[in-house]
Amino acid sequence: MIPFVTILIILACLVLAFFVLVQNPKGGGLAGSFGSLGNQVMGVKQSTDVMEKGTWTSMAVIAALCLIAVTMYETPKEVKETKKQNTQQKAPAQK
Repeated sequence: MIPFVTILIILACLVLAFFVLVQNPKGGGLAGSFGSLGNQVMGVKQSTDVMEKGTWTSMAVIAALCLIAVTMYETPKEVKETKKQNTQQKAPAQK
């Protein structure tokens, strides 16, 4: 299950990278490369709202997936066996 969650995290990171690169913070970014196509379809104000919501949503998805991955993580078997051996109480030697 961990590999599946890891793949989802990577995909969410790619989506986040897309939103960050497309944003137009101070006249730069990839948004200016598309010309007026974005302005004609969604308008200037709505475009920035969608980009900001997409950025925050993808960040939240990445954070949630990371927490899910941590809760599903299991320690290696050698560590578990060592812990079991250390916690077992042995009876003192009989005389």
